[in-house]
Amino acid sequence: MTGPQRPARQRVVLAERRGARRVRTRVEVAEQTEIGEALIGGLIRAQLGLALRLAVVTVLVLGAVPLLLRFETLASAVILGVRLPWLLLGLAVFPALYGVGRLYVRLSERNEEDFLDLAGD
Repeated sequence: MTGPQRPARQRVVLAERRGARRVRTRVEVAEQTEIGEALIGGLIRAQLGLALRLAVVTVLVLGAVPLLLRFETLASAVILGVRLPWLLLGLAVFPALYGVGRLYVRLSERNEEDFLDLAGD
């Protein structure tokens, strides 16, 4: 009479356990250890850097509009019966700001997804 068969022993190596790093990272973030704080700080810096870069580009582009309108030929140009400054301010600036906002949201969500992938969530 033999008892129930035991499964064959299997050697487990840390490198083979892919989930170990993710669980450890998630615990680090949840417990707000130094490593978790560094990870969250990295996410905050990435979001801040993204916001500052887009703000600088927006200020430079929108700051160029008044400079372009200092040229008399552009300031007095008429397109479809409307002067060019009004077209730029009404039809170009607001959609540009909306586009920058959409771009920021998309890129910041990508940063958050990268963080969640790192944390293994």
